[in-house]
Amino acid sequence: MATTASVRLLDVPFHLDRPFTYLLPGDGTPVGVGSVVRIPFGRSDRSVFGIVTAIGEGDGTSLKTIREVMPDRCSLSGEMFGLALFLSDYTLCTLGEAVRTLLPPTLFSARQNVRTERTYTPAAPEAIEEKLNDAGRGKIRSAEVRAALERLLSDRSPKQAEQLGLSSAQIKTLVDRGLLFVSEREVIRNPYAELSRDRDASPIVLSRAQTAAYEKILSLPQDKPRAALLHGVTGSGKTKVMLKLLDGILAGGKTAIVMVPEIALTPQTVGIFCRRYGERVAVIHSSLGAGERFDAWRRIAAGEVDLVIGTRSAVFAPLPRLGMIVIDEEHEHTYKSESDPKYHARDVAAYRCGVNNALLLLASATPSLESYTKAKNGQYTLVELNERYGGARLPETEIVDMRDELRHGNTSPISDRLAAAVRETVERGEQAILFLNRRGYNTSLQCRACGEPIVCPRCSISLTFHTGRDGGKLLCHSCGYRARPPRVCPSCEADALSYLGFGTQKAEAELTASLSGCRVMRMDADTTTGKQAYDKMLEAFRRGDADVLLGTQMVAKGHDFPRVTLVGVLSADSSLYVNDFRASERTFCLLTQVIGRAGRAERPGRALIQTFSPGNEILSLACRQDYPAFYAAESALRKETVFPPFCDIAVLLLSSEDEQALFQAANDLRDRLLSLAEGDYHDLPLTVFGPFEAQVYKVNDRFRLRMILKCRNSPRLRALLRELMVSFADERKVILSVDINPLSV
Repeated sequence: MATTASVRLLDVPFHLDRPFTYLLPGDGTPVGVGSVVRIPFGRSDRSVFGIVTAIGEGDGTSLKTIREVMPDRCSLSGEMFGLALFLSDYTLCTLGEAVRTLLPPTLFSARQNVRTERTYTPAAPEAIEEKLNDAGRGKIRSAEVRAALERLLSDRSPKQAEQLGLSSAQIKTLVDRGLLFVSEREVIRNPYAELSRDRDASPIVLSRAQTAAYEKILSLPQDKPRAALLHGVTGSGKTKVMLKLLDGILAGGKTAIVMVPEIALTPQTVGIFCRRYGERVAVIHSSLGAGERFDAWRRIAAGEVDLVIGTRSAVFAPLPRLGMIVIDEEHEHTYKSESDPKYHARDVAAYRCGVNNALLLLASATPSLESYTKAKNGQYTLVELNERYGGARLPETEIVDMRDELRHGNTSPISDRLAAAVRETVERGEQAILFLNRRGYNTSLQCRACGEPIVCPRCSISLTFHTGRDGGKLLCHSCGYRARPPRVCPSCEADALSYLGFGTQKAEAELTASLSGCRVMRMDADTTTGKQAYDKMLEAFRRGDADVLLGTQMVAKGHDFPRVTLVGVLSADSSLYVNDFRASERTFCLLTQVIGRAGRAERPGRALIQTFSPGNEILSLACRQDYPAFYAAESALRKETVFPPFCDIAVLLLSSEDEQALFQAANDLRDRLLSLAEGDYHDLPLTVFGPFEAQVYKVNDRFRLRMILKCRNSPRLRALLRELMVSFADERKVILSVDINPLSV
């Protein structure tokens, strides 16, 4: 009998995601569960990556042998391997997709993006003097090199190449002659290292309400998993409670993860935590370079980090002794991945806290209905902060009826009332934040003669007009297609094209034109493409380099700017009348959060909400910051219509470049699903809708149909869905993907 390993491939279609048996390498290299290996696969024996899932014994006469065992740092620990298995099962992805999510991509490349730094140390003084005084063939004749050697005689400290003042060829010559000795060391890239130098170890002083919240969380049993929902109004000081809890977790020798929903929040958050906890903090988010992310992961894996700060992917940080995971602004949609694995960070955090007997702390002024319902039912401990910290008051809020603006001839995205408020704010030396959740200049280009909009040729959505130095372009916000605006209508050839709607570019232009001298900073996906662009813009606004910060969702959440006393929402209706059961929740959360950016210090704040629906109840509740009333109304509606959190939803999405094949496959899928639901899975509570067109029917030249299941997420449900996905392996023209509890339906 031979010792064998069960290996699952990292890059394999869903229906082939199963173990393959291999012999262990003959050189005695240790192999265990979680080891990443290279194996020969297929008839051609091409070399592929796999992960070992079990060690056993068997007849090895016809088995292939593992070619290479990757270094230990590529392996998954017992906990992380279990996490990969959980992720694969819970999100219906392959194990390989789960493993690649847990490990940095550079681990699998030929060059692992390790940065090294070379230093040069001079030889003994007598050796250098000998070469300087040598009159023979070995004499150094270059004046530059002789001058450099003479400097080395007086200053013999190690130097980097640029400090020598020589070319690389000249340095090589000195190394070859034994006059310079070269040494290399790895350099860890950490763009936030500077923040750790100004340490702040001052004691955290909590208010009476914060102390009560802290003690309630601290009183939870320490020897088993526990979860708390910290529900506090905007500006109530939830971060101070988190810091106090972290002090205790880290002092007890455990580690922690703090997640934020947006990259734009990391500079502010990282600054707070780095100053308090120093160099043993690592940061993970997608704006970091591949090398910076790799180095952060290496520090975490090596046990050099106690606290990880980051966006969604930070939940996979391989920290040992995990004591707490914090999900700040837990209601945000960015915690849900829309690509495989389609996980929600909240579910992954709950799993990790369960394995480690750790605390899961969710925090928000506007919790998701799912989390608040669990808190009401006792699955989470509900902890509330109902007043702003330091006596600050919630902003006074005013709804601006944009119908009146139109009646008075104002077609600008900026109402006269808001323009006056911005002018008054700037004149007092204060700042304003304006929120508009649409980028670009105009949202569409439409023909007045035939009524047809200019649509992306690859997607079934209108193109957005963006200004630029080249006169502007039409851009698809889905696939990235771009084109010059046509002179006549492509449908009827009439010279009657009109630009409609407005985005952040037009709002910026209107604001700058109407308020001379007002410094406007626009923050959206078009202005934050550079590395650390978020950090730089937010720091510039905090310094006072701009009077108004205008932008999309990234300006609405979590920021704390003491000089901001005015918030304006330019189009409160844009997210309200969307064909999605979460539209009201999203609108309420977004408005509550953006209103909460004003008046967070000693200066009172106010908010102006522009809308064409001034009587809408959701807007009124957001203006009053009345989450309990919103929850009562919205949860009653969800319960009556059977939507989450009173059920789960699974979306089966079919896509194909062949429209006819897509419709045939959709009908086949429905037949297979109903057959399984009425047969082997008749015990499952299941309601099936569809197939019908996706909200955006065509994306990047692929047509899309979907089916929606109202269900309960369980191992039995996932077994049914997995069986469907495997049975679809022969549909070469059509791709089936499954998303449980997606962001939108």
